[in-house]
Amino acid sequence: TSTARILAQVINCEKNSNLDKNLQEACGECESCKMLMAGGGVDVIEIDAASNGLVDDIRDLRDKVRLAPIQLKKKIYIIDEVHMVSTSGFNALLKTLEEPPSHAVFILCTTEAHKVPETISSRCSKVSFTRATISEMMEALQRVIDAERLSVSGEAMAAIAEVADGSFREGHKVLEQLAGFGGEINEELVKKTLGVIGRSSVKKIIGN
Repeated sequence: TSTARILAQVINCEKNSNLDKNLQEACGECESCKMLMAGGGVDVIEIDAASNGLVDDIRDLRDKVRLAPIQLKKKIYIIDEVHMVSTSGFNALLKTLEEPPSHAVFILCTTEAHKVPETISSRCSKVSFTRATISEMMEALQRVIDAERLSVSGEAMAAIAEVADGSFREGHKVLEQLAGFGGEINEELVKKTLGVIGRSSVKKIIGN
């Protein structure tokens, strides 16, 4: 979903106003970028399919998508957890995906792509995300640590990266939780607070 928001910004950035291909990274300085970075913009519509997956909601979306964007170049529909859309909802959405208006872009987000009907997924460009590696996680955590001026030992950061299991969101949440104790975040605090043991310890137990 975070990537979908970034993509919405790229699509509507003034640097890309005359481009349909080879879009550049969003400048972050034009009015469109500033609006979307601030969380505004009526032309980027986020829909949580887990609570809005009924056919009436999709029909409402289908009716409104025909309206041209008000502020941006493109109207972006981000449908989160799209696999939760009902069967009748998917059927209502199919016609719009087959012939979308030129001013609209649909970004369908899901953690369970196998539950999305083939009739829908076949009309999409698919982008799959893998879990972050330990080194990628530690790099992301380091940026937060530097920005917040936290004191975190290398061993503790590695332990946090490991328990996050490839999820940047989970890693940041754990770091925030530990930062609430104040003082230095060390490996002992991580183990005491989260009750975790590292993979290396698991391997030793299995090996024995």
